[in-house]
Amino acid sequence: MTPLTATAVGKRYRSRWAVRDCGFTVPEGKVVALVGPNGAGKSTLLRMAAGLVRPTTGDLSVFGTPVRGRIHPDVSFLAQNRPLYRDLTVRELERVCAAMNDRWSGDRVREVLGLLAGVDTGAKVGTLSAGALTQVAIAMALGRLPRLLLLDEPLSDLDPLARDETLRIIMTEVADRGTTVVMSSHLLTDLREVCDHLLLVDEGRVQVDGDIEEVLAQHRILSGPVADESAVDGTLVSATRTQRQSTLLLRDAGPAPRGWAEAEPDLESLVMGYLRASRERRTSARHG
Repeated sequence: MTPLTATAVGKRYRSRWAVRDCGFTVPEGKVVALVGPNGAGKSTLLRMAAGLVRPTTGDLSVFGTPVRGRIHPDVSFLAQNRPLYRDLTVRELERVCAAMNDRWSGDRVREVLGLLAGVDTGAKVGTLSAGALTQVAIAMALGRLPRLLLLDEPLSDLDPLARDETLRIIMTEVADRGTTVVMSSHLLTDLREVCDHLLLVDEGRVQVDGDIEEVLAQHRILSGPVADESAVDGTLVSATRTQRQSTLLLRDAGPAPRGWAEAEPDLESLVMGYLRASRERRTSARHG
């Protein structure tokens, strides 16, 4: 069964569309990087997939079951605001979560917490640092033994060591249990280390969807003289120009003309190129 499928999904808040006409399929056993600027619709997509927000249009299904206003038993969702009971200790929180879930593994929670430096299980949740709070939330999410793990900005509050610990735990979850992970983040360098599928969302729509290695291989960065841009073959995604030189991000590029340098983009330059193009379209539309 496909972990997550969206068909023409849209979500409107009054007159504004947060997500519009989104369609994608998340492949099983993959770690999916969900990227885009603030306000692109990433959190709304994750909340709809978790059953916390109802789509205005279209359909979402999890493991072949339509999402109908409640979280699927095979799904765990970590929201960006980390909603935990702040007056409980970490140990008490684990017992409460166990009582609230039909399928629960306290051993898995304790195993994850044991791998994390600096998490005091006797401390009240509300006294934890932002980073420790995030790590506890991830441990509780894994206690549900999910087949699909949805993470909204799980790395944003973590220092470099804690990010490394957390990413290792996520990769272990994928390797040992075959869990599918959809993870939104602005930290593209960290995503590249663990993610193998890219879902780029902007203006509420999917802009890029595919295996990261394949997507990168379909694109090229060409640098050369501004006057010779007409000699370049391929679909232009975005461009930066100085008085003399053009740097072009191209999809399905032909051979580089003489005098042009060619390179395959990394994940960060690819994403930035698409987001730059989207911003320029919006700016042009406002002034058009």
